[in-house]
Amino acid sequence: MNATLDDLRRRTPGRRILLTGAAAVVSMDPESGVLPGADLLIEDDRIAAVGPDLAADDALVLDVTGAILAPGFVDTHRHAWEAQLRRIMPDVNDLGQYVTSTLAGIAPAYQPHDMYIGTRLAALTAIDSGITTMLDFSHNSRTAAHSDAAIRALAETGIRGVHASMRPHFGNWDGQWPADLTRLHDTYFAPGGLLTLRLAALATDEVAGPDLAYGERLARIARDFGIGVSIDAVFGLPSSAAILGWAEQDLLGPDVSLIHCTGLTPQAWQAMADTGTNVALAPTSDAQIGLESAIPAIDEALAVGIRPGLSIDVEVALASDMFTQMRALHAIQRMRAVHAAYGTGDQPAARIGVHDVLDFATLQGAKSIGLGDVTGSLTPGKQADVLVVRAEDLNNMPLNDPIGTLVLGSDARNVEAVFIAGQVRKWAGTVLDLDLAALREDVHASRDRILNATS
Repeated sequence: MNATLDDLRRRTPGRRILLTGAAAVVSMDPESGVLPGADLLIEDDRIAAVGPDLAADDALVLDVTGAILAPGFVDTHRHAWEAQLRRIMPDVNDLGQYVTSTLAGIAPAYQPHDMYIGTRLAALTAIDSGITTMLDFSHNSRTAAHSDAAIRALAETGIRGVHASMRPHFGNWDGQWPADLTRLHDTYFAPGGLLTLRLAALATDEVAGPDLAYGERLARIARDFGIGVSIDAVFGLPSSAAILGWAEQDLLGPDVSLIHCTGLTPQAWQAMADTGTNVALAPTSDAQIGLESAIPAIDEALAVGIRPGLSIDVEVALASDMFTQMRALHAIQRMRAVHAAYGTGDQPAARIGVHDVLDFATLQGAKSIGLGDVTGSLTPGKQADVLVVRAEDLNNMPLNDPIGTLVLGSDARNVEAVFIAGQVRKWAGTVLDLDLAALREDVHASRDRILNATS
């Protein structure tokens, strides 16, 4: 008997869930790969087994015939508080325009409730499009209440949320950061929970001054807490010099993720590789906003053995979903490789494929923000962050290649169900526990208040 949504929500502790009859399980586990016609068993919050003809007499059974099962996407970097300003500047000219208009002009008007509304909207949209893990690079924490509101929004949506904490670039604020990390760490981030804390910083002092530039002080704070660091605005020669300095000071490593990484020198890339430092690319952001070279640094990363994660970045000018990031990176890199092969571009590189970009959007993304042992693949023992994607919808049928269908054919409308830590968060194509009309009213009211305050 096929289980209903009510069955899933009334599930008693220990009652397992068996997803059976999938057209394919795209595990993204290097050993398991793609399993045609396989089943997936969830026990509590974890994946118990993946394979054909699984037996689980006590389980709630979900017939997923005609669907692909895949790990949830991992967004390694999004400024979630900006969500109610979506596409407010779709043809942004450059980074300077974004910084001036959004970070200097609009951000100071945000109240804690606006932080809550923007972050909640971003997280719910992420779940809708199959993103089960989202790193919120929360760089508008003007007061402790602003931070609390952003974290509360992540918690209430049920997403696997990473709160990367940073003070604002410009405008008045309470001066509570980074000291407030102690309170945040002790209040919200219990081991094994859905929420994770990271420290957020910038690469250099060019944008907002020396207090936000990563270095010995911020590295020491992060290490004292045992948390990772995500560093934004990693561009060009100044960031390259900073990276070499960090390497000399032993401030790089697997607990550090560098964001963008466009226009870096070969020496900087080698230092990153030698120290096991992670990279989070933002394909549409780099290309559309024109960050340094405007070319996502995928070839540079792969050349030194770094497999990066992917991210959304700023919704004020960009798409909100991971399907767009995968397709953009896939197209840009292959175009660049063809140009090089014909002598019209850079040094030739091998063309990446759809498996590569799906790997970046799942397993590598999880690894890059310190969650590689938790999520990113459908591996027994990992958390049950699972997508059910309809493969026989109008835009996907007939199913010929499961990974090609996920990367090049699918979008949010095909995401039938989303499980996060074994809990259903989207069902029958609809995000659960969401009053859409009320959310719409809150989003419009927040946006209007912010824009009126800055006009």
